[in-house]
Amino acid sequence: MYILENEKLKIAVKKTGAELCKITSVKDKIDFMWDANPEVWGSYAPNLFPIIGALKDDTYFFENQSYKLSKHGFIRHNDKLILKEQSKDSLTFKLSYDENSLKIYPFRFEFLITYQLIDTIISITHTIKNHDDKALYFSLGGHPAFKCPVYKDEDYSDYCLEFEHVENSETHVINMENGLISNTTKPVFNNSNSLALRHDLFDTDALVFKDLKSKKVTLKSKSNGSILTVNYKDFPYLGIWAKPNGDYVCIEPWLGIADNENTNQNLKEKEGILTLMPQQTFKAAYSIEIHNSHLETV
Repeated sequence: MYILENEKLKIAVKKTGAELCKITSVKDKIDFMWDANPEVWGSYAPNLFPIIGALKDDTYFFENQSYKLSKHGFIRHNDKLILKEQSKDSLTFKLSYDENSLKIYPFRFEFLITYQLIDTIISITHTIKNHDDKALYFSLGGHPAFKCPVYKDEDYSDYCLEFEHVENSETHVINMENGLISNTTKPVFNNSNSLALRHDLFDTDALVFKDLKSKKVTLKSKSNGSILTVNYKDFPYLGIWAKPNGDYVCIEPWLGIADNENTNQNLKEKEGILTLMPQQTFKAAYSIEIHNSHLETV
């Protein structure tokens, strides 16, 4: 486990999956991340690459060949990532293609993820490099789970997500039998910028948004105010999710989306897929800001 710390915040990142696993206030030792209780959901903040969510039959086609990839790709739970660089305020992890990866993802890629701690902000930057002589097709995203409620005298229902702008978006409903995006939508916002948190909100899996105007969302408590803000300006899709009995909420910036039920499974035509040309580099970042009122300095 690797640690970054300043006078306000301490964060920890696991080598396995380069997964952010702790955000803690230095003074009061308040934890802001979910504790990965394995009886509920045993992860903290998986990194998603080269797909988001599920593929139809866990299969995609590329250049007339079929390949198998499990949900969310192969970065999470992966023990082959290495620490490439470390400084006083940043950590960079790397995973490169190898013979095994080429069997399930036929691209010569380099995946890097950098965590930088600056004052009250954790910046998470993804860098993808295409070392191949053909175009590389990919998606990526974050899956951070935040403790909710944060304080002992609160309930889950004391919290809401407050968005940057007034929204009228619908969620794209996930088929619970196969994890794919259906053609059904359900209204979530009605000219509102606030989403009240309830455990039954996630009875039918994640809320999936494709057209939010907002690029910031704040986890807010009725009694303790704004806790943290996720800024995802580089990401067009957003997922909101928790296990129905979990005292946490995942705010998930995505570049890409799970397969639609009607997909033809052709990777090049997959909704939200990104294309990176040979020898080119792609970057996208999101950030987590902990509000100062919860971080009184020592």
